[in-house]
Amino acid sequence: MKILMKGNEAMAEAAVMSGCRYYFGYPITPQNEVTAYMAKRLPEVGGVFLQAESEVSAINMVYGAGGAGGRVMISSSSPGISLMQEGISYIAGAEIPCVIVNVMRGGPGLGNITAAQSDYLQATKGGGHGDYHLIVLAPASVQEIADMMDKAFDLADKYRNPVMVLMDGILGQMMEPVEFKEKLSEELPVKQKDWATTGMRDREKPNLITSLYIEPEALEQHNYRLKEKYDRIKQNEVMYEEFNIEGAEIVIVAYGITSRIAKTAISMASKEGLRVGLIRPITLWPFPYKAFDNLDVKALLTVEMSLEQMYEDVLLASNGRIPVHFLGRPGGVVIEPAEIVNKVKSILGRY
Repeated sequence: MKILMKGNEAMAEAAVMSGCRYYFGYPITPQNEVTAYMAKRLPEVGGVFLQAESEVSAINMVYGAGGAGGRVMISSSSPGISLMQEGISYIAGAEIPCVIVNVMRGGPGLGNITAAQSDYLQATKGGGHGDYHLIVLAPASVQEIADMMDKAFDLADKYRNPVMVLMDGILGQMMEPVEFKEKLSEELPVKQKDWATTGMRDREKPNLITSLYIEPEALEQHNYRLKEKYDRIKQNEVMYEEFNIEGAEIVIVAYGITSRIAKTAISMASKEGLRVGLIRPITLWPFPYKAFDNLDVKALLTVEMSLEQMYEDVLLASNGRIPVHFLGRPGGVVIEPAEIVNKVKSILGRY
């Protein structure tokens, strides 16, 4: 049965159904519905909700709950995620699974509370210190948000790595019909997480979770081991959507809500005889570079609600083989389908 829900609320309910029993956060627009929903819902399933005194406190609570083996989530928006960066680096270094949700708004600084995609580089290139990566997932609808939460928690547990669900404020605030899976993953029993800090539990030595390695050689080996894990993720977990690719002259690259605007533009362009396709990255990290290997098109057009952030990855994907053009609107301005069509015409010289 489908239910009409906001993206933020659907995400929170799907997290609970995926076994999340610990949530720590701090209110910030446009993701406040997540906090409100979890405050009501988690006690109903025996979970723990705690509104921390700050984002810095909240992310360190995630470190503790995740380190004890619980399925734990935190959510915030752009300035709040910035405050969490040190804790996120600690969590990645300590290999603690958790899910971090960023409902993006306009920046830099406090910016405004309207939807944007300006946190792409922060999410995919590592906003904190050190050689680490988050797995970054980008939904494009309320239904996909709900479906993606189960995947996010499973990937976090599988690789002992933080997973970020990156979505803009439009997706968080919009209402769409959503149908929840009848049975999502159950919370993994703590006993299956033999690394967790749960006391001795018949062990000869207690578990220790840390990202501190005093000896340079020891830290070097830790980083090499993390890199091996990241290489496995890049090999096994890349996800993307192709739309209208066959016969296209130009392929648009867009994610999140912008990909839906791009699909409308593609429909408009086709009525004018323009052959346009779309590649939608679903994993922003790892980025789907291989999706571009066999493209035979005149140009690529990166469309984003930010200024040349994902564009850098598309340039790398093209490897100089295909010209890459850019269309972006920063500050929370939503791109119109007609703008995309006009850009396509300009690139093809069809004006």
